[in-house]
Amino acid sequence: MTFPFPFFRHLLLLLLLLHTPPRPAAGSGGTWSLLLPSIGISAMHMQLLPTDRVVIYDRTDFGTSNISLPDGKCRPNSTDCSAHSIEYNIACNSVRPLMVLTNIWCSSGTLMPDGTLVQTGGWNDGDHVVRMYNSCDECDWVEIPLGLSQQRWYATNHLLPDGRQIIIGGRQSFNYEFYPKSSPTETDFSLMFLVQTNEPDVENNLYPFVFLNTDGNIFIYANYRGILFDYVRSKVVRTFPAIPGGDPRNYPSTGSAVLLPLRVVQGNVGSVEVLVCGGAPREAYKNANDGKFDKALDSCGRIQISDPDPQWVMETMPLARVMGDMLLLPNGDILIINGASAGVAGWELARDPVLSPIIYGPDKPIGGRFEVQTPSTTPRVYHSTAILLRDGRVLVGGSNPHDKYEFSNVLYPTDLSLEAFSPAYLDPGVSGLRPNIISPKSNTLVRHGERFTIRFQVSCPLDVNLVKVTMVAPAFNTHSFSMNQRLLILEGGNTTVAVGKTRYEVGVVAPSSGNIAPAGNYILFVVHQEIPSEGIWVRIH
Repeated sequence: MTFPFPFFRHLLLLLLLLHTPPRPAAGSGGTWSLLLPSIGISAMHMQLLPTDRVVIYDRTDFGTSNISLPDGKCRPNSTDCSAHSIEYNIACNSVRPLMVLTNIWCSSGTLMPDGTLVQTGGWNDGDHVVRMYNSCDECDWVEIPLGLSQQRWYATNHLLPDGRQIIIGGRQSFNYEFYPKSSPTETDFSLMFLVQTNEPDVENNLYPFVFLNTDGNIFIYANYRGILFDYVRSKVVRTFPAIPGGDPRNYPSTGSAVLLPLRVVQGNVGSVEVLVCGGAPREAYKNANDGKFDKALDSCGRIQISDPDPQWVMETMPLARVMGDMLLLPNGDILIINGASAGVAGWELARDPVLSPIIYGPDKPIGGRFEVQTPSTTPRVYHSTAILLRDGRVLVGGSNPHDKYEFSNVLYPTDLSLEAFSPAYLDPGVSGLRPNIISPKSNTLVRHGERFTIRFQVSCPLDVNLVKVTMVAPAFNTHSFSMNQRLLILEGGNTTVAVGKTRYEVGVVAPSSGNIAPAGNYILFVVHQEIPSEGIWVRIH
């Protein structure tokens, strides 16, 4: 019996398919899982800690929550014996109530280099308070009543290269300050940019988008435009063009923003770009208060702030979105999740939840960067949150557009659940491509500029040209903005060599300075063919 040549060609193709591990199908969209039907509070603020636990809190004047403080405790001078903050243990999928003394509503925070969460401001008795949390089985909040010079309500914080955090803005606070203070007499510093971007009776410049630039200055975006600011000399060093269309992107016309992945080459970062997506038309806040809910913005603006002549490049999202969260994924993609398609942020001021996340691929060509993902069944509107976990999942919670807990007879009930979104890179069908880091162990110390070796395992054949190593700074997430969020693509990803049948080594160099990566805790991932490993904690110092 003879076989024509095409038969052998098809047979060869079949054999190749049988021996090639499957990749995520285009549009496979990820999966959702319910972790806990109730954590007792609505997740308005979230921060991942280096202990793989998550601090979550809402506000102290929502009324009695659905989780009690331990041992019959009550807040001082209060009949409220319920908790308004919890610690979520990822490994055990369990929660532990914490006691917060003052009102943390619409506050901000930063994970400090030693792993302490330093959280600032809030409302009423909490607006000048600094609170600290260290994670342990018995730990609780420690509060400093007058830790701030000014009230901070809807402010933004960022970790600086010197280990302090800068705290910018807040309602009627057109200034910034630092924590900790450099001296007992240090107070605050005026910031005229916040006056210029403030709209009477609307604002549209709260929770400004703040990113540390690699030159040591900070990029601040409020309302519809940005500046590069030298916080040491209190001087604007650059003014960027207004975003086309001039629509507001900050609270209450809440969009979101990310600093796109920073690629380190020979110790430097050649290009620094910011992506701003979503928001609401300029009249949307006033209209929503009158019962008219304008369609959210479907545009994204991308600007290279390191360019000598920076210009916005505009793109159109497949789904319009206000109050969406933008998260950097370990492989450098951006996840846009949560939010609504009409209205603005505020009590009862949004309509039509957007249930489908979007993946944005920053390195893909314009016109092919957005991919709609599998929808959730849970609306996540005002006061929702999302953070990246070390295993690559995204933790999602919150949603309470009411001034108290409301579980029935309302359009969007208060939601106390916690769920996880698993992007397509966690699909079982691609597990053979997924690296497993063998060494170093988690919580390794690395110095700026230090060269170190990562040993990892991949069960299927490895393409050494498609390996990269990324580091992600865990963010403080609230009100659709992830403070301190940062992803670095390290030097050395193309130096992978085999050291066994399925084991490999790659040598990489830690970021060279605190301007590129402030000292602190990061999650390190090995990424193969866009499939990330489970991360390990590293601390740069």
